Order: sequence, then C-alpha cells, then structure tokens
Amino acid sequence: MTQQARLLGGRYQLGELLGYGGMAEVHLGRDLRLGRDVAIKMLRVDLARDATFQARFRREAQNAASLNHPAIVAVYDTGEERGEEGVALPYIVMEYVNGRTLKEVLAAEGRIMPRRALEIVADTCAALNFSHRHGIIHRDIKPGNVMLTRSGQVKVMDFGIARALASGTSTMTATSAVIGTAQYLSPEQARGETVDARSDVYATGCVLYELMCGQPPFIGDNPVSVAYQHVREDPNPPSELSPEISPDVDAVVLKALAKNPANRYQNAGEMRADLLRAAAGRPVEATPVLSLEERTQLIGPPGRHADRPVARVSDEGRRRATNWALIAVAMLAVFALVALVTGLWLANAQPDIVVPDVRGMTVEKAVKTLEDKGLSPKDYNVWGGCDKGKITKQDPGYGEKVNEGTPVRIGVCQGYKTHKLPDVIGDDVADAKKALEKLNFNTQVEYVNAPVGTKDEVRRTDPEAGVKLAEEKTVKLFVSLGNTVKVPSVVGYNQDAAEDALTDAGFEVSVVTREAE
Repeated sequence: MTQQARLLGGRYQLGELLGYGGMAEVHLGRDLRLGRDVAIKMLRVDLARDATFQARFRREAQNAASLNHPAIVAVYDTGEERGEEGVALPYIVMEYVNGRTLKEVLAAEGRIMPRRALEIVADTCAALNFSHRHGIIHRDIKPGNVMLTRSGQVKVMDFGIARALASGTSTMTATSAVIGTAQYLSPEQARGETVDARSDVYATGCVLYELMCGQPPFIGDNPVSVAYQHVREDPNPPSELSPEISPDVDAVVLKALAKNPANRYQNAGEMRADLLRAAAGRPVEATPVLSLEERTQLIGPPGRHADRPVARVSDEGRRRATNWALIAVAMLAVFALVALVTGLWLANAQPDIVVPDVRGMTVEKAVKTLEDKGLSPKDYNVWGGCDKGKITKQDPGYGEKVNEGTPVRIGVCQGYKTHKLPDVIGDDVADAKKALEKLNFNTQVEYVNAPVGTKDEVRRTDPEAGVKLAEEKTVKLFVSLGNTVKVPSVVGYNQDAAEDALTDAGFEVSVVTREAE
C-alpha cells in the first residue's frame, strides 16, 4: 500500500503490521478524529476479488459492530479502500487490545491451571451468550481468537468474520474451511450441516480442554483426520491427561463435547453457570463421569467360564438362527439404504425462497412481509444517523435464496443515542474535548478573554452541562485565553452599551447594581 493510501476513510492512519492470518492482515492504526489507537483488519486481496464474500464480510462486520460487551473486542467502524487494479478492500476498525491471545499463552506456558482456565472460559461464554442473544454465531472459537489483556481481562475477537468465510464455502471439502480450525470444529460443522449456538459451545469445550491439558481433544496428521474424529470418536476425559482435574470439570468438558447438539449445553449461559460452579467447588449440573475403576466394578472382573457345561445346539436350530440373522441383516440394509437416500435428498434440496427487501419498512410491515414468505424475522436495535423506526439492515440480504423458516435478522433504527452533557467547566480544554468525544460528541472551541481563570481553561459550554444531547451533536467550548488581557474602559456607558463593549472584547459580563450615594 502506498504512503498516499495509508489514510483510510479520511480518518484512520494505517500503521505497523501486528499480525496476519489465513484471510486478513491486522495493522496498528490511529483514529485521528478521536485521538486513540485502534486495530485495523483488512481483507486479503485474493479474497476481496470475490464479490459475494465481500458482501458477506461487510454485512457480518456491521452485525459485529452492534455487539457491545466488555468481553468482546469492540468493532468501531467498517469501510473499504481501493487497492491495486481498483479492487475494493474491505476493512474493519476495532478496539486495540494490549495483550496476548490464548494461543500465544499456550505456546509460552504449555497449559493453564484448571481454576484459571475455568475463569477464562466462563468469561468467554459470557461473551458468546451475549452474541447468541443478538443472533450472531461466532463459528470460529479457538485460542487464537481469545485474548487476555495485561490485566487478565478476556476479549473475544472476530465475531461474524468466520461466519462470512463459512458462508462462502458450503462443505468441509473446501480446504480454507478446514485448515487452522479443524481442531475446534463441531461435528455438525465437519459434516457441512447447519450450525447454531451449540456449535460455539462445542468449540469452547475444545478450547477449555486444550487450556487444561496442553493439547486439544483430537489430534491427527491432517485436518480431515481430525474432523473425522470430531464426528466419530469420543474424547478421553481431561483428567486422564491432567490428574488434578476434578470429576466435575471432566463432566462439564465432556457435556460441551457431546456429539449430538441436543446432549450439549443448549446455550453458552448454561455452560458458564456450570463453569462457575466447578470453579467454586460446588456440584455441577452435568452428569459426572465414571472413573475407570468405577466402570470396571459395574461390569465386573473377567471370570472362569470354560468349565461350565454348554448346551448342544442342533443343526436345525443353527439353520433357523442363521435364517433369522440373514433376514435381520437384510432389513437393516433396506432401512440404511432408505435413510441414506432420504439424507442425500434432503442435503441436496435447493433453497427456493427469495428473501425480500425490507429495508426502509416499519417493523410491523417488515415482519408481515417476511412471515408471508415463510421466514422467521428476528429484530435488533441499530443506533446512528438513520430513519428512526425503520429497518436499516437485514441478513440474509435481499435476493438471497433460503429455506422455509430461515431466521432473517432485521436491524431497527433507534436514531442517535443520547447522553447527559457532562460538566467540564474548569477543566483543561484537552481533557474536556476528550471527555466529550468519548461520548461521540463533536466539539468546537472558541477562545475568549476572561478576567479570571487560567489559560486553556473551559469557562462555559453551549449547551450547558446536564442537557441531554444526541451523539454527533456539536458542543461549543468557550476557553480562556488567560487573565493578561487589557480590560476596555466603559465608564460613562449605559448598561447595554457597556455589556456589548465588554462582550465584544471576549469577557463574560455579570451586572452588579448599587444605589448611588
């Protein structure tokens, strides 16, 4: 990127490269308007050439921007920059987090003590539960997408971005959908089936397993072999690798890693509750796992049976048993064939409902329009400069083909957020601007002469402190030039003329009336 193109959107200064992954580069950036450091993620050029992927990337980034949670890396803004050959390069402006990813922590420390791992994953679940309630599935939870700040706070990254990538590849046969995430894929993801919040629960269970044991639940020579294990094989209890792990923690992990989504925690909130119970040493809701010794006691030790008399079976009995066995096998084969054909037919069924355009409609009209099409509308709030009460976003977008009953997320404009104007009188102008811009107010500074107060001190604001004001509105700051200014003489003026003369000179005027002696 050339030096001339290093300012994005006329606001964000692109800085040093912080890291890169399979689909994007992340740079340190500077928001020149608000004077803060940010992280800027830019889509790779080769992926940006795919118009469908671009559209999904932008839409998902906008959805992620609606998530405001202390354990989620905040998305401040989105946009696009023209790259070489005129290709549009979408970018996302995010909160800059000074810390390490769990992947980096594991590389340095090998594993994390169980209690601390439970706390980290409980905070991760809090972020996921919040995003799920807002209709956003992460789809790519892994140690590389969870950060710890210098103070130990959890920050989950890349909400919605993995969903954009998954939408561009329908099955696991696409290499880009496997490499880098296979160790944390849910069985339904590995089979190319529809995912929901329980898929994130499964991936979170994989992360917890790796934090405590130093390795994920399944390891293989290649991504496909790992994906196969997710679908077909049961994980060993974590305590078999780390004996200090309690049976209750085993139970939590193995419930999260259940093959059937119906047997997992049904949402991240349920998993978080059990994690907190386990961390506090209280009994968990998940069914405890039997130890090897307990399983052996239930089955019983192997005994001597060879010297017991065995009844002789006639040839006729053998033939009958063989015939019945063949019939049973044939029936099972028929059922299996029917199930296979039905499954293939369902898998290949093509979506036939075209999503209508509901942008600009009222909520009531949009809901009716979508329901009439057999779709399931889910609304959420959008803040900013838009037509209040109208639909401003939708996902899936207009013209996409979906199946009956597909959820359609519709963003309802709430207008600008309002804040009570803080009292900054007496503050230094730089501190006052920072406090106001933190609330997304614009500021305008006017320097005035003042007989009292130090230089650069705020003497007055317009509007006054305490007034409720919408974001993006301008607050005028009247700032002192210092008290070294000559006061003009108004002796002999009437009151109105005196006030005008002093005001024109930049002074704030107050009138004191005295009776003539």
